[in-house]
Amino acid sequence: MIFRIAKVLNHNSFIGIDDGKTTEYLVMGKGVAFGKKVSQTVETGQDVRVYSLNELTERGEARDIIRSVPPECLELAGEVLDRAEKEFGELDRSILFPMADHIAFAVRRIRNKEQISNPLTEDIRVLFHKEYKVAQCMEELLRERFHLEIDEHEVGYIALHIHSAIVDEKVSQAMQMARSVRECIFLVEKETGKKIDVMSLSYNRLMNHVRYMVARAVSGEKLKVNMNDYMEVRFPEAYKASRQICREMEKNLKLPFNEVEIGYLAMHLERVMDTELQEKNEQKNLHRGENVLLLE
Repeated sequence: MIFRIAKVLNHNSFIGIDDGKTTEYLVMGKGVAFGKKVSQTVETGQDVRVYSLNELTERGEARDIIRSVPPECLELAGEVLDRAEKEFGELDRSILFPMADHIAFAVRRIRNKEQISNPLTEDIRVLFHKEYKVAQCMEELLRERFHLEIDEHEVGYIALHIHSAIVDEKVSQAMQMARSVRECIFLVEKETGKKIDVMSLSYNRLMNHVRYMVARAVSGEKLKVNMNDYMEVRFPEAYKASRQICREMEKNLKLPFNEVEIGYLAMHLERVMDTELQEKNEQKNLHRGENVLLLE
């Protein structure tokens, strides 16, 4: 493509106007703007990234974001997306603008020694595990470019942006999903009287089920097999807890949950309860073994 340079941001990026048109673009690539001047015409190769400034994001219009975000933060966001593409394949790269905006705010917070806390970080780490692993590259990038250290909470927010680019949904929707899962886990802990370790297999299974359960409620999709009668007779405690949790989630999320969901959630609750019972039995057996050794 051929662009007329409207503004040089740094050696690796410029704002250009499509030749013969009036649409503005952000053009990024190693050395793409080196030695270039305003009004100069540039023909770009395949190794550059081009982003339309007409994009409307959750954080505002792209052309407004680019005015307030340092070009280095745009480059960082671009590198994170490059790594995400290697892991996940094609994604919506327009997330570059809100991600760069978030990175710029993060850099400012860290420099001002302001810390943020995200109560959903652990849930995000498990819920969007692959996205979180990719987002961790930001630790190395910020250390190299800005000599700054970021914490897991900031990594969690970057992971949400990556997830948003993969599934083409808003970052706020991904956050709502994490919040919904956390709310359900809280209700499960309340009903079962058991604190669930977020890094445990039980949590992972339950969390993934709740994730898709909420997604089904949003889309109106229904499960085909009804397990309610079986679960109510076979595991009445888990079924009762599941029904209460579904009702609470309907109120909190303002979404209707199909009755069929109760039985499936009950199945996962039974696993959590059964795990607790197994752990108690293992503890009892361990104490018995210790007592036998003492007697010997």
